[in-house]
Amino acid sequence: MAINQQEHFRALESMYSAAPINAFYKPTMLVEEGKATIEITATEAHQHSAGAVHGSVYFKMLDDAAFFAVNSFESKVFVVTTSFTTYLTRPVGSGLLRAVGQVVNSNRQQYIAEAIIYDQEDKEIGRGNGVFMRSKMLLKDAAGYLQSDS
Repeated sequence: MAINQQEHFRALESMYSAAPINAFYKPTMLVEEGKATIEITATEAHQHSAGAVHGSVYFKMLDDAAFFAVNSFESKVFVVTTSFTTYLTRPVGSGLLRAVGQVVNSNRQQYIAEAIIYDQEDKEIGRGNGVFMRSKMLLKDAAGYLQSDS
């Protein structure tokens, strides 16, 4: 039987939590239709030697938020990022960071999504956009993608 929309969103969140890379970043994520919100509390461990959050944190949050916004529309297969452009618009040292990704266009071959990352004062600190395509990997085979047996 097909998975319902809310079960799919929760399964995507479970899959995200199961990714080994997230043991370091310790993010939380909420998936909605065409939208994903990710939060990470940046600490000294996320900083480069000049005391600001490393750009890799920005990229990860932006790409992940856009990716999961796209995958909210795909309940059978895993999507892949084919390109992603990141703009670091303001440095930040630490604190709660929130990235919000949204699908802005789709067709039979690809999705286009964008994301914005905010600091704990709700100031934009970065943004990005990317192109995503369906892969051949079934979501049910992805680590952590849990769904009901109904």
